Amino acid sequence: MLPPRVRFAPSPTGVLHIGSVRTALFNWLYARHNGGKFLLRIEDTDRVRSTDQNTRLIFEILEWLKLDWDEEPVIQSSRFERHREIAESMVASGMAYRCRCSPDELAAKKAEAVTNGKSYKYDGTCRDEAVDCDQSVIRLRAGQTGTMTVADLVQGSVTIERSQLDDFVLLRSDGAPTYMLSVVVDDHDMGITHVIRGDDHLTNTFKQIQIYEACGWAVPSFAHIPLIYGPDGAKLSKRHGAASAVDYRDLGYLPETISNYLLRLGWSHGDDEIIPRDLAVEWFDLKNVGRSPSRFDMKKLQNLNAHYIRNRDNSSLMNYMLPFLNRDVDDSEKAKILRGMNGLKDRAKTVVDLAESAMTYVEPPSRYDSACSKYATEAHICILRDVIGVLSDVGISETEEQISQRFKDLSKKLEVKLVEVAQAMRAALCGKLVSPSVFQIIEIIGPKDAIDRISAFIQRFVG
Repeated sequence: MLPPRVRFAPSPTGVLHIGSVRTALFNWLYARHNGGKFLLRIEDTDRVRSTDQNTRLIFEILEWLKLDWDEEPVIQSSRFERHREIAESMVASGMAYRCRCSPDELAAKKAEAVTNGKSYKYDGTCRDEAVDCDQSVIRLRAGQTGTMTVADLVQGSVTIERSQLDDFVLLRSDGAPTYMLSVVVDDHDMGITHVIRGDDHLTNTFKQIQIYEACGWAVPSFAHIPLIYGPDGAKLSKRHGAASAVDYRDLGYLPETISNYLLRLGWSHGDDEIIPRDLAVEWFDLKNVGRSPSRFDMKKLQNLNAHYIRNRDNSSLMNYMLPFLNRDVDDSEKAKILRGMNGLKDRAKTVVDLAESAMTYVEPPSRYDSACSKYATEAHICILRDVIGVLSDVGISETEEQISQRFKDLSKKLEVKLVEVAQAMRAALCGKLVSPSVFQIIEIIGPKDAIDRISAFIQRFVG
C-alpha cells in the first residue's frame, strides 16, 4: 500500500472547535504512523463569515499542539476557477445539467412538501431540459436506481438507496462553487487517499462519491469518527463551558494534555491512559476507534493536566507560565519562582492556577480570602506578633528546615500546635489558606519580606 495522504480541512467561519482538533490529531497520527503526508486546507468558501483572525488561530493552534503539516496549505477560495472548470466539464459530459428553478419556486415546493408531511428533494424539473439562462445553477445528475455502499473504516459498511439522493447543486447562479463540489475537487487534486472526519459528514459522503464517479476519479477511503458530547449527552458546545481549542489553551491546559486527552476520546490502547506523543504515533490505528460518541469530562481533563504539570521540566514550565502571570517579572523574581516551582506544581491543575500561586513568591497578596479572617482574632494576632519576633532573628541564608525548626520551638513555647501557627502565617503571607510550605516561602522571599507581609496583615485586620 502506498503511504496515505490525509488532510485536515477546517473552516475559518468560527473559532476552531475542540472536536475539530481531535479530527486533526487523528489525521496527523494516521499519517505519521503509516509514513504518509498530513496536509492542511483552509475551507474559506463562505467568504462572508470566514475571517483572517480565525484562519490565523487555526495555524496557531496546530503549531501549539505540534501537529505539523506537510506541503503548503491549500486555500480553497483560491481554487474557485478550478472548481468551476470541473462543473462545466460535468455538464459537457452529461453528468450534470443547468437548472433555471428560482429560489422562490423551490421554497414553495419545499413548503408544500412539509405541509403534506413529506420530505423534500429536488424533483428534477430541469433534468431533461436544455436550459439557457444567465441565472441558472449547475446540478449533479444523480443516479436514481440501485444502492450505494460506503465501506467505512470506522463505521463499517453503510448502504443507502440512491433514490434517497437528489440532484444537488454544484455551482450556484453567481458562479460560486458549493462545498460539495469544492471538497471533492480539492481532495482529488491534493491526492487525498483517506478522508478521516466527523460522522456528521457521513451523509455528505454519499453525495461526494457521486461526484468522484461522475468525474471518473478514484474514490478515497473514508473513516467517520463519532462526535464528542458533553456530560449531558448533547453535542459539546459553549453551554458545557469551553468548546474551542483557544478556550482550553487560555484556561491553562498544556498542549500535551489536550493531545493525550483527545486521543483517548474515542480511541484506546488497552488500559493505557498516559500516552506520550511517540507512543501515540507508534500505536495509532483506525481499527481501535470506537463507533459510539465520547463524553467530555472536565474533571478527567484537569487531573490529566495536573499530571503533565507535575512531570514537566521546571524551566520549560516556567517559560510556558510567564504569559499567564498578571505582570512582567524580572530575572530575580523568575529565580524565586523557579526555586519554589516544585511546591507549586504539586497543587496546580492548570497553568492559570500555577501562575496565580507563583505570584506568592514575588509580591504580597493584593487581597485576602474570606477564610483568612479566621486568623485575625486577638489570639492569632498575638501569635503573628511573636512570629515577627522570630523572623527578626532569621538569617537570609537559612534553609527551610532551619526556619521550620525555629517555629516548632515557638509553637512549643506558646503551647500552640504548629499547624495553627503555620496557618496564621499562611493567611498573612499568601492571602489564602492553601499554599506550598510557609517555611519554604520564607526561605525564598526572605525574612524581611515575610515581616512586611505579616505586618500588613495585622494592620489590615487590627489597624
